[in-house]
Amino acid sequence: MPDETSDTDEQYVLARISKVGFVDQLGLEGVVILQTPEGKEFPMRAFSGEVAKHISRFTSGDKNTIPTIYNLVEEIAAMQDLLLMEVRVYQSGSVLRANLYFKTRDASLVLRNYRASDSIALAAYYDVPIKVRKGIFEEAIEQ
Repeated sequence: MPDETSDTDEQYVLARISKVGFVDQLGLEGVVILQTPEGKEFPMRAFSGEVAKHISRFTSGDKNTIPTIYNLVEEIAAMQDLLLMEVRVYQSGSVLRANLYFKTRDASLVLRNYRASDSIALAAYYDVPIKVRKGIFEEAIEQ
């Protein structure tokens, strides 16, 4: 398993959210399709439908209401003069995790090993790049 504390930009590919939806008719489980500029797709699922709703709202431009937990990140970032620069998604065992890359005037800060779904929601809210470990797209193509 790769060491996520020493990840490099070359190990990741830029991705965008191409679709957001639900796995079930009740909207309990969400799905996000991440797509590379070359058109490779990776379906990410097994996260709450509530998070999928937030991602959908954020990507459509509705950022008027923000869930409490995301608001916490917003307030801390504002108080500490932090700017979210990008989110990097990777696989850790059987789950997807993400690192959040923040910048200050003088330094940078990385918050490691957070839920990929919430991290992607934050990326959608802040309109920052989402980078995905290359191997994730390669594994999706093989299946």
